[in-house]
Amino acid sequence: MFNKRESSESETSSHAAGQPQPAATKNPTPAAPAASAGRAPGQAVIGPTISIDGTLKGEEDLVVEGRVKGTVELKSNILTVGSKGILDAQVYAHTILVEGTVKGDLYASERISIRASARIDGNILAPRISLEDGAKFRGSVDMDPESEALREAFKATSAASTDRERKRNRSEKETGKQDTGGASASSGTGQPHAAEQGSKAGTSAA
Repeated sequence: MFNKRESSESETSSHAAGQPQPAATKNPTPAAPAASAGRAPGQAVIGPTISIDGTLKGEEDLVVEGRVKGTVELKSNILTVGSKGILDAQVYAHTILVEGTVKGDLYASERISIRASARIDGNILAPRISLEDGAKFRGSVDMDPESEALREAFKATSAASTDRERKRNRSEKETGKQDTGGASASSGTGQPHAAEQGSKAGTSAA
């Protein structure tokens, strides 16, 4: 027997099949930001085409990809010798990271990290030292933080830090004295006013 319900459902399905289906919309996935190849903020760079002969001093982190001959002093900062960097120098820094070539002694008050690509011909002195497999190193290692050589290398830095601490403490003490003096002056100013009020009150009573 003919079923009208089944026929109606069949016609609806056929009609729906004949209609073009709207294309599915996809939300475009935002592309991940590319990693910046630039240097970190506050970090200076000596490029591969730069060559320096003499004493290099500074108070900011430094990356060396060029050539430096002489002395490098960054006693409160981080020095990175890049894979293209070549140093023929005595180096003094808070932290030293070596990926390139160094001929000379390395002094660090905190740490020296020698990567697998590093080539070092000289002595290394630091309380903490790490040496990756594959690195080439010829020299001696001193990890005694109380060693005479390490103390001498950073003696000026310690003296400067002590001097800055003393100046800061002196400035804080002077500021405290000024605040105390101001409070005393205010208190002294209020006393005559109170006495004057007392005198006025006595006059009225009389």
